[in-house]
Amino acid sequence: MPRFRETVPVDDYVLDVLLRDLVGHDQQPAAFLVYLWLYGQAARQAWAPVDASLRMIAEETGLSKSAVQMAIVALQRNELIGTTRAHATAVPAHRVLRHWRDESSVTAPPRSRGKRP
Repeated sequence: MPRFRETVPVDDYVLDVLLRDLVGHDQQPAAFLVYLWLYGQAARQAWAPVDASLRMIAEETGLSKSAVQMAIVALQRNELIGTTRAHATAVPAHRVLRHWRDESSVTAPPRSRGKRP
């Protein structure tokens, strides 16, 4: 029996930019792990919001609840997730935001990564 259920494609941006920004610049490796977990869950649900409590995310990622809480705050601050609750004690619904897939950026010309002349 295979160890995985299905393959989840991950955008290059997540691996090339977010990894460096969250882990290196922001020094929030837990935020990257939480985002990656939410990204995988959302991809499997056709990008519907992921209903997940701090405890559930902590258990699934192996992080502490306080580390998950700080990661959620960092992801919200960086506008990488949006979180809503039906009421104060409800399980939050986290929507994975992928601003790099915005329609306006699809038609924009690619930015040069090389040195300018």
